[in-house]
Amino acid sequence: MLIRDFTPEDCTALVEILKANLQYGDPLTEGPEAMLRVHKCPAAVFLVAEEDGKPVGMSRGVYDGSKALIHIVSVHPDYQRRGIGTALVRETARRFQAMGATNVSVTVPGDNLDFWKRLSFRLTTRIMFAHPIERVIMGSRERQD
Repeated sequence: MLIRDFTPEDCTALVEILKANLQYGDPLTEGPEAMLRVHKCPAAVFLVAEEDGKPVGMSRGVYDGSKALIHIVSVHPDYQRRGIGTALVRETARRFQAMGATNVSVTVPGDNLDFWKRLSFRLTTRIMFAHPIERVIMGSRERQD
């Protein structure tokens, strides 16, 4: 297995991985165009796990100069439970540390808490989500469940 930086050629395979894990809810933030924007962002760490020349997993996160945050880790279901997710998280953390981070947080979707706890994360807060962003800007008070 190889952990490497994302390249634009990875987009199609990564979309399929996200879909297979039910993590492709919003093409605007998870789709190919979003991946290309993340790839160009100097604050982002965007890694791909590769086996036999094909992408089998990915991680994405940012370091803003003070806090590091992993947004997503996704491994194709056929390749899970082989240490790929762990390798992606550890390499992401190494990259953040090299950028100056002293700690790292993660947004945890679904029921993956045990995976993250094994990697020394602890549950501390919940993340709230506003989509689309216009609701925040315009001050909409509509309740979203």
